[in-house]
Amino acid sequence: MTAPGRLDARLAELRRAQRKALVTFITAGDPVPSATVPALHALVRGGADVLELGVPFSDPEAEGPAIQRSSERGLAQGMTLRGCLDLVRAFREDDDATPVVLMGYLNSVLAMGETRFAEAAAEAGVDGLIMVNLPPEEAGSLQAALDRQGIRLIFLVAPTTTPERARRILDAASGFVYYVSLKGITGADHLDTAAVGEKLKWLRGLTELPVMVGFGIKDGASARAVAAHADGAVVGSALVRIMAECADDPASIAGRLTDQAREIRAALDAPGR
Repeated sequence: MTAPGRLDARLAELRRAQRKALVTFITAGDPVPSATVPALHALVRGGADVLELGVPFSDPEAEGPAIQRSSERGLAQGMTLRGCLDLVRAFREDDDATPVVLMGYLNSVLAMGETRFAEAAAEAGVDGLIMVNLPPEEAGSLQAALDRQGIRLIFLVAPTTTPERARRILDAASGFVYYVSLKGITGADHLDTAAVGEKLKWLRGLTELPVMVGFGIKDGASARAVAAHADGAVVGSALVRIMAECADDPASIAGRLTDQAREIRAALDAPGR
């Protein structure tokens, strides 16, 4: 594995400062491609520590209605994996510090070719990759290609994951671990923070990697609740809904995203957590 890059450095910085990470997700090209880079910058202004950029896909089986529709809007705008890399490259013109993690499904990467993708992603300024439908047993060749470029391959752990399987996943993990806080899809509204806390006790005992919690986190209160047990919170559907609401007025997206991120950042930073 290559030397630590932006993602590792940012997570180490947060750990030293004893601060919780705010990881934000939007979908590339939603509602229009020209809105994506300003939206990423807006999230950074609001306090996002790590940016997840979704690669639109026609069958995003792990996603709830909000993110499914965002993928549909992105695809309707002609967004592709190469287009996503172009957006990251454009973002890097003004921000060379904030880590960017692409999140999507393996089909897009296989269509480009694993080595070609890893090289193009590194050149564009990508720091990490989450492939929702890629189990660690089948990740060897892609992980090797990413390792050569210093890109971290991030795996998900679910509430139903057994300790034995969790160890197998964690053996392959890098960057951070993405813990899925509930059984179901993104955007669900039945988050049980007590149950999350119990699951995270054993998970954090198995790895030194930071653990981020996602799915079902919609505002500062829910982010603060799960971050009490983890190293940070991933917020996606709530932000994607803002993109949808502003589809007819893309110029208003940045301000609303910054406000939403600031509210969550303030909750994560509030004393007495």
